[in-house]
Amino acid sequence: MPTTATLPPPAPIQQLHHYAYRAKDAEETRRFYEDILGLPLYHIIQSDYVPSTGEYCPYTHFFFRLQDGSFIAFFDLGDDEAALPSPNTPKWVNHISFRVDTVEELENTKARLEASGIEVLGVTDHHIFKSIYFFDPNGIRLELTAQLADEFEMLKESKTAHARLAEWTARKEEWRKERAEGKSAAPLKPQQNDRPEVAGRVKA
Repeated sequence: MPTTATLPPPAPIQQLHHYAYRAKDAEETRRFYEDILGLPLYHIIQSDYVPSTGEYCPYTHFFFRLQDGSFIAFFDLGDDEAALPSPNTPKWVNHISFRVDTVEELENTKARLEASGIEVLGVTDHHIFKSIYFFDPNGIRLELTAQLADEFEMLKESKTAHARLAEWTARKEEWRKERAEGKSAAPLKPQQNDRPEVAGRVKA
């Protein structure tokens, strides 16, 4: 069997092509993404059978285009059912974030969303960027982000990322051993707190 050393290198991944979710209703979803967020409806695929698996499952698959040519896409399975939330994951964990150019655009979009009756959390300061959070009609948590850190600052951050993750991984291995021996029950906490100002707040 070939090894990674003898195989061609990975293809350069240029950008996100699309991220796909289940939609309860295609038109409700279109109104939100096109009329409120301004992402144009760009492409639709409809079929009775799934090309990748061959299984019978009628669907309407529709795509909204971002400025960089990538897409967020949805499947309306024709049954008016939304995807169920993950039972073991807090609702703030799974989300997708879109970038806008400025904090002013972030604030303008927040006002636009709120004028449409959509509850918005933020603006939240993450130091390297600022964000707002809200849910689409399908219960999907979305984030809009305005980058504050420049390319040099992000490059500096990237130089410590592997070491920090390696430290976390080593601590997690030790935690797994202790848990197997019945010595630990609580989830492992990170080795440092990058957001000490958030402690004690009701919402983060």
